[in-house]
Amino acid sequence: MTDTETNPETETSIDAGTGTGAGADTTEAEIDPEQGATPVPIADPELSTDAVQRVESILEDGRLADGPEVRAFEEEFAAYCGTETGVATANGTTALHAALEAVGLEEGEAVITSPFSFVASANAIRLAGGKPVFADIDPETYTLDPADVERVLDERDDIVGILPVHLYGLPADMPALCDIAEAHDLFVIEDACQAHGAKIDGGRVGEFGDAACFSFYPTKNMTTGEGGMIVTDRDDVADRAASYVNHGRDMSGTGGYDHVALGHNYRMTSVAAAIGRVQLERIAEFNRARRENAAFYDERLADLPLETPTEPTGSRHVYHQYTVRTDDRDALEETLSERDVGTGIYYETPIHRQPAYETVSTAAASLPAAERAGDEVLSLPVHPGLSERDRRTVVEAVRDHFTTQ
Repeated sequence: MTDTETNPETETSIDAGTGTGAGADTTEAEIDPEQGATPVPIADPELSTDAVQRVESILEDGRLADGPEVRAFEEEFAAYCGTETGVATANGTTALHAALEAVGLEEGEAVITSPFSFVASANAIRLAGGKPVFADIDPETYTLDPADVERVLDERDDIVGILPVHLYGLPADMPALCDIAEAHDLFVIEDACQAHGAKIDGGRVGEFGDAACFSFYPTKNMTTGEGGMIVTDRDDVADRAASYVNHGRDMSGTGGYDHVALGHNYRMTSVAAAIGRVQLERIAEFNRARRENAAFYDERLADLPLETPTEPTGSRHVYHQYTVRTDDRDALEETLSERDVGTGIYYETPIHRQPAYETVSTAAASLPAAERAGDEVLSLPVHPGLSERDRRTVVEAVRDHFTTQ
């Protein structure tokens, strides 16, 4: 697929959900101050007419479960990420689980990951028989702190891999983490479930580790309804992952019912793949709109006593979430709710403090950066469906909160 992200002139305007998109904003003169406010949702998934027509063609064809449409989506998404192979799955969690099985994680082996993520990142390690070991985050990027990863490695001799999370659409520090992994002979699996199209030094997330995993949940930068994808340059990982998601079948083509290993039914449906192929054609548009919305907020919130997202040199943020930070978080959330502005807290309770992790050996670890972030972060609407009115409503509500205190 042609990369048009760096050439906005070639992209069409967004028509997503109830908004008119960053490419077709309402002008100041068109806003009626007497008109009642319209709620601004934290997310607003959109399926185009093309996606609906593609799904209808799959329904008419009758091959609903798996088949050529899924294979095509795997090839196209892998090409987009700059990797050799894609393996489609039922969702992002199954992608993470299957990838860990495919790299050979064995019972009781430990994998370093982030405590500040959706719980699926660590759950997948446990589901594959491993032990999640948490290192703290960089308080500015919310991603794994390489220095704290080194600290953990100095303290333990059972670590076999690193599972960094590209949180909110911002890549983790993959050059540093990959250097650490190489020095300690560790595998790396990127949790890119929130970072479709994000870049580091010009390379897209997905091409840095032994494998990478994506989610296509409805609120993500692109969706299949539910779905996931593993991408990799390693043939052995691709083959094992493809087998694992299909009941451990022999994928050589010699027998449809030759089951050579333990596996699950983690397959993607053809209907989901059909939606994904159309969404992939528009991912550059979606990400451009998210970046434009984020820039709008950056400029207008810069003078307020809250931290806005950072974009380190060499990184390209795709703003799955636009996450601000303030010690006045709960009051700000209440103010925005009163103004019908949707918000989200991702994530109020770090994974190592979750009840399901009380029995995990590192649950009692002190991870102050992650714990402090859980008390202070709040995500604002940044999806492509925002209109000019929506964006100004968000900004005015945030500004009013701080200026009327």
